Amino acid sequence: MQTQVREWGNSQGIRLSKEILKSAGITLNEILDVSVSNGVITLSKSFRHKTLEERASEFDGKLILDGEYDWGESVGREVW
Repeated sequence: MQTQVREWGNSQGIRLSKEILKSAGITLNEILDVSVSNGVITLSKSFRHKTLEERASEFDGKLILDGEYDWGESVGREVW
């Protein structure tokens, strides 16, 4: 796929389709790291630690902070 560098106010920019961003796992307004090496521009997702609220939201309100947590059935050679 190709895209074109265009004027964007006093700057230049490129547009990426939703399909490209979706396949790269990039969401709208996400911060990207930009690196340039030997004429190649690379965009990559920035690493950011999740907040406690973001981590807790992944548990659908079933976050148990005390006692034991059920990790499900064994999937390998775990010994209990």
